[in-house]
Amino acid sequence: MKLNKNFTLLVTGESIANIGDVLYMVSLISMVFALTGSAGAASVVPFTITSSMFVSSLLTPLLIGRVNLKWLLAGSQIGKTVLLVVLGAVVAMLTVENYFYVFFVVAGIAFLDGVATPIRQTLTPHYVEPDDLLRANGIAQTITQMIQMGMWFVGSLFLLIVTAQQLIWITGGLFAAASIILCFLQSVSKPIHGSERKLEQIQEGWNTLWKVPVLRRIAVMDVLETIAGTVWIAAILLVFVTDALHAGEKWWGFINGAFFAGLIAGSLYCVKYASQVEKRLGTHILLGAVMSCVVTFLFGFSKLPVLALLLSFAVGLFGQMKSIPQETVIQTSVPKEKMSTVYTSLGALSTGIFGISSLGMGVLADWLGIRSVFLVSGLLLAAVSLIVIRSRRIFVKNIV
Repeated sequence: MKLNKNFTLLVTGESIANIGDVLYMVSLISMVFALTGSAGAASVVPFTITSSMFVSSLLTPLLIGRVNLKWLLAGSQIGKTVLLVVLGAVVAMLTVENYFYVFFVVAGIAFLDGVATPIRQTLTPHYVEPDDLLRANGIAQTITQMIQMGMWFVGSLFLLIVTAQQLIWITGGLFAAASIILCFLQSVSKPIHGSERKLEQIQEGWNTLWKVPVLRRIAVMDVLETIAGTVWIAAILLVFVTDALHAGEKWWGFINGAFFAGLIAGSLYCVKYASQVEKRLGTHILLGAVMSCVVTFLFGFSKLPVLALLLSFAVGLFGQMKSIPQETVIQTSVPKEKMSTVYTSLGALSTGIFGISSLGMGVLADWLGIRSVFLVSGLLLAAVSLIVIRSRRIFVKNIV
């Protein structure tokens, strides 16, 4: 696969922005915790982000069709840069009495992130030939997961040599660089909504999900997988390590890192064997779904930290072997002009469900025990596997 200029610019700009996102989160959580001494206050940061991205996913269709997709992506990044500069300027004035103003900036940045994510996914098929689409998705996912795995560690090291405010300024520089790079993307044709009412524009993606059989099934699978995936949030995983495995907190970091390593391995597999995966999209989606279910059950019963670490790696591996072929199916199942609204609807579905189910899994863990939530997760993934088994023939690459 020969990477064309636009795909390279898109991945480079988004990668720099992703690095900045992690560093910004590290500095912000550290700063809020230092001001308040409260882990609860620090946990409001991810909750605020999830809530804002949910609202953004609902409203983004109103912008699609009125703003060129390239400028919508670049403009959201420029907006994030401006908000971060504002945050960096006011950090020195924050106290325990007024720190909550930070959450307004956090909400604004998350809102713009919610705009950028579906647009990036939509632009990939515009910049990549259909035969290279699966490999392109694999490359983008590999880079994203490597950033996620490495930058939390790097960000923590940064805080040993710079202050949280200085780290915010560094992030601002990364956001500015990403904004400039994204401005050089080639413009793509955009849908014109014309006289459509605002409600019709918001409903467009949902209507497409309902009318296209394979997308309808993927939406149901996304709901089940999102609920199942909440067992891997940091709080639940930490309790599992300490209460179920009776291991030290360092194993929490090891197991979490193994999960990201598995994601990277799954992405690299899809890149290396792209032609074989593309010929058997349904088979790989089924294999990923079934094995994710089996491995999650085994993880819930595991008693040895080393075994749990290996199973965590396997969850990431098989999950990614399913998600990349599945994304290729989505990108080739609808016309390009409808793709952005489909992704915003799927994004709204996953972020909304994730916020609610995170709280639900926490309550369930307290009520039935920490191992029970992994068994529930396994059952949900079993339901996903049944959906794939019954519908495997429609999980194919379609050029619309």
